[in-house]
Amino acid sequence: MALLEDDEIRERLADLEGWERDGAVLRKQFKFDDFKGSVEFVNRITPAAEEMNHHPDLSISWNTVTVSLSTHSQGGITENDFELAKKIDPLA
Repeated sequence: MALLEDDEIRERLADLEGWERDGAVLRKQFKFDDFKGSVEFVNRITPAAEEMNHHPDLSISWNTVTVSLSTHSQGGITENDFELAKKIDPLA
């Protein structure tokens, strides 16, 4: 899986609501009513990540989950990161 060029990343980000680029990472924060909602969201992400064998970095801070996507083996952003982002959004 090849790294995406800057222009490709900018173009694809336009199709994803709330996702931002932070260097070699795609990142989005998801807000929930409480900690339980945050944990349940993380649990909903697991099957999609396992199916793709592509695992996000996840951070939970009470009612906020920060999802960070990067293809570690490539050292940056690839098509897999955008595909997983598209699968994660409807789970929130």
